[in-house]
Amino acid sequence: MRITRRQGLLAAGALMAAPLVARAQSRDRPLRFVVNVGLQNLDPVASPSFVTRNFAYLVYDTLVSLDSKGQYRPQMLEGWDISPDRLTWKFRLRSGLEFHDGKPVTSEDVIASLKRWGGRDSIGRRLMAATAELTPDGANAFTLKLSRPFGGVIEALGKPSVHVPMIMPARIANATPPTQQVPEVVGSGPYIFLRDEWVPGDRAHFRRNPKYVPRNEPADGLAGGKIAKIERIEMLTMPDIALRFAALSRGEVDYLEYAPVDLIPRMQRDRNLVFAKASGMAELMYGVSINHFQAPMDNVLVRRALAQCLDRAEILGGAGFGGELGRPDCTSMFMCGATFENNGGSAAIAAPSIDKAKALLAEAGYKGEKIVVMHPLDSPLLNPFGSVLIDRMKKAGFNVDVQGLEWSAIAQRWVQKNPLEQGGWSVVPVVYTGFDMSDPLSNLGVGFNCTGNQPWGYCDQKMSPVIAQFEAESDPAKRKELAKELQALAIDAATFPIAGQFRSPAVWRTELQGVIDFGFPVMWNIERRA
Repeated sequence: MRITRRQGLLAAGALMAAPLVARAQSRDRPLRFVVNVGLQNLDPVASPSFVTRNFAYLVYDTLVSLDSKGQYRPQMLEGWDISPDRLTWKFRLRSGLEFHDGKPVTSEDVIASLKRWGGRDSIGRRLMAATAELTPDGANAFTLKLSRPFGGVIEALGKPSVHVPMIMPARIANATPPTQQVPEVVGSGPYIFLRDEWVPGDRAHFRRNPKYVPRNEPADGLAGGKIAKIERIEMLTMPDIALRFAALSRGEVDYLEYAPVDLIPRMQRDRNLVFAKASGMAELMYGVSINHFQAPMDNVLVRRALAQCLDRAEILGGAGFGGELGRPDCTSMFMCGATFENNGGSAAIAAPSIDKAKALLAEAGYKGEKIVVMHPLDSPLLNPFGSVLIDRMKKAGFNVDVQGLEWSAIAQRWVQKNPLEQGGWSVVPVVYTGFDMSDPLSNLGVGFNCTGNQPWGYCDQKMSPVIAQFEAESDPAKRKELAKELQALAIDAATFPIAGQFRSPAVWRTELQGVIDFGFPVMWNIERRA
C-alpha cells in the first residue's frame, strides 16, 4: 500500500498527541529513534531484515563483538584458548550473565543458540559443517572442536550483521526451527522488549534491563561496556520523509537511522543536528535479490540480462546519492574500500547496457514470461532504486509484474518459495551494509552458495571448492586471491547483481551525547545533555 501525504500527516498528529511528547523538554523522556522500515519479525535468525537486527541488538547479546577499528573482542565471553593446531577452541563465559526471565546464561544456552544460528546463516552453516563437537565444560564454559581447519572462528562468532549469532535460552532455541520466528523474545541484553506495547510495522518499545552487567571497559563500536543510560527506548516507523525531518527538527524524535537524502543540505545548516561519519564497511550496497528457484530467473542468461539493467550512476542518482555520497564506479561485490575489494570479473558489469540486456534475453530464448518484482514503497532507500530498476527492466524487454508493497509484507513473502501464482516472487531490490557484503562467507552473492537456506537459492558448482579453500585459509594474501576468484564466479553466474555503493548517514540531535557512530543504530551509551 502506498503511503499518502495525508496518511503521513495523520501519523504526525498521532505522534504529537502521544503523552510523552508533552514532556519533550524532560531529560527523562524516552529516546525515540526512527528506523527505515517497520519491524515485523522479531527473530534475528529467522529474519534477514536490518530492522530485526537493530531490534535484536537491544534485547540480545553476542559472544564476540566488532569494535570501531574492525577488531573482534570478547563480549559475553571472558576469553578463549586455542590449541597449537587451531582445531580445539575453549571458551569461557563471563560472570553475571542473566536472561530477562531471571535464568542465568549457561553453556547449554550458548550451544543451542549457535546450532540454531548455524542452521540458517551462511558463515554459521560453514562453521557448523567444520565442527566435530560443540560441548559444554560445566555451566560457564564450552569447547568447539573442529574436524578441519576453519580460518574465521572468531569472525563467525562476532558476525555483526544479518544473521547475527545472538544468544537466547536453550528451551527456545532447541524448540524453534531456524526458519521460523521464535514464539517469545527472551534475551540477556541491555534492554527488555515490551511485547504488549509492540505495534507490528509501526513501533516497538523497550525498557532498561536493571540486571544487565556491562563489561568494565569503554563502549567501542559493538564492543565494550553496553551501559543503558536512558530508561526507555522507542523504535518508530515514519514512512513519510517530510514527517521524519519535521519530527527530528522539533525534537519529537531523537535519531534517524537514515537522513532523508534530498533534505541533507538543509539539515546540515541546523546546528541542533549531528550527522554520522562512519564509512568503509558502514557504507551500503544496492543489489538485486533473485529467486533462482523460479523460471525464467533460473536461466543464467536472463540473470545476466538483469545485471545489464543496473546502471549504477542512474540508480544512485535517482535515489539522491550523487556526488560524495555515491560510488557508481565501484564494481567490487565485496565493497570498495574494504579488505577484499577486487576487480575479478568486473569487466562484465563495468558498462551496463540496455542493448546488452536485450541481446542476452534473445540468446536466452526469453518469450515474455512474467517477472514479479516486489517494490518496497515505504522504504526511502529502496523505493527510488526499485523505480529505476523497473523502468530499465521494461526497456530491456522484461515482462514486469510490479507489486508495490510495504517492506513488512515483502519480508514475509521474501522468505517463502511459493509459485508466482501463489504469492511467489522473482526479483526484490534490496540494500545491504558492508558488514554483510565485505566478507565472502557472508556476502549475499557468494556465502549462501549451495546452502539451500535462503529463498534465492543459487548454487554454482564451480564456486563450492573455492569457498572451501577460502574457509580453510588463514593467510591474508591468499584469502584475497581466493576472494577475487570467487567474485569473478559470482558475477559470471549473476548470483546477486550489485547496483551501486553509497553512504547514507544517520542523523541525531546534539542534545544526545555518547552516540556510537558505527554504521547502524547503537542505542546504549547514550544520555541527554543537561
